[in-house]
Amino acid sequence: QVQLVESGGGLVQAGGSLRLSCAASGNIFIINTMAWYRQAPGNQRELVAAIAVRGSTNYADSVKGRFTVSRDNAENTVYLQMNSLKPEDTAVYYCNADVVEFGYDDRAYPGDYWGQGTQVTVSS
Repeated sequence: QVQLVESGGGLVQAGGSLRLSCAASGNIFIINTMAWYRQAPGNQRELVAAIAVRGSTNYADSVKGRFTVSRDNAENTVYLQMNSLKPEDTAVYYCNADVVEFGYDDRAYPGDYWGQGTQVTVSS
């Protein structure tokens, strides 16, 4: 099993910044892609940003130029730096990890895990 623990959400005024962190732990062999998704009330969960193990990234059009995703492979941690926040960025933000993990038989298995979510609220 792999656990993802997120931190860094909160309330901020429009134009402000927040930094989210997500740390993965467990019997991890490698984490392929780490990503941030968000879900606002009444909306579907959407991809915000993703980063592959070698550092290539992709972003939702709505956050390009404002958000930056990064990762520390040694610490199995992904970050999301959010600048110039807008009220429409208000949502619960979820961390996702596409992993290869060791099972009880010490064999490697693919896995896909989610964090518990962290609330980001941007006031106008």
